[in-house]
Amino acid sequence: MPVAGGDGLEKLEDMIVRAAETTADHVRAAKAAIGMVIFGQDKVVEQTLVTILSGGHALLLGVPGLAKTKLVDTLGTVLGLDARRIQFTPDLMPSDILGTEVLEESQTGKRNFRFISGPIFAQLLMADEINRASRARSRRCYRRCRNSTSLSPAPATICPSRSTCLPPKTR
Repeated sequence: MPVAGGDGLEKLEDMIVRAAETTADHVRAAKAAIGMVIFGQDKVVEQTLVTILSGGHALLLGVPGLAKTKLVDTLGTVLGLDARRIQFTPDLMPSDILGTEVLEESQTGKRNFRFISGPIFAQLLMADEINRASRARSRRCYRRCRNSTSLSPAPATICPSRSTCLPPKTR
């Protein structure tokens, strides 16, 4: 089926091939940029990129010091995603994950509530030491990343359509 293109008629298949080649070039460039920061983790970087591009979640396994946190930060920078981190500690509060509303007063004296979103609203989330959290809390975190739903007072516009959760696990 011919489709009108920039230089004349072009087959749809050729357009698809060209788009796939362009995407592959972008992935290679991203891997190279990440490789300048993260050394010796080529397989992990590739698998993490596949996870992000497929819209999934990954469990980053490794001993301390293998740059799991740095990998997530670098992925966010290179891919232009909002990357955030939650440190799951026993004293973690729901507002530490979801965010909170603050009361602001303008110069005219008018008071308004403003929602400050928590890390759960990021596009790329590192759930560090999630094994320390209660089962219910970790389940809610994964559900939020999967479904883009939350029980916060935030407007729906600040919630990304889908998040990728990358919890690391120390061996």
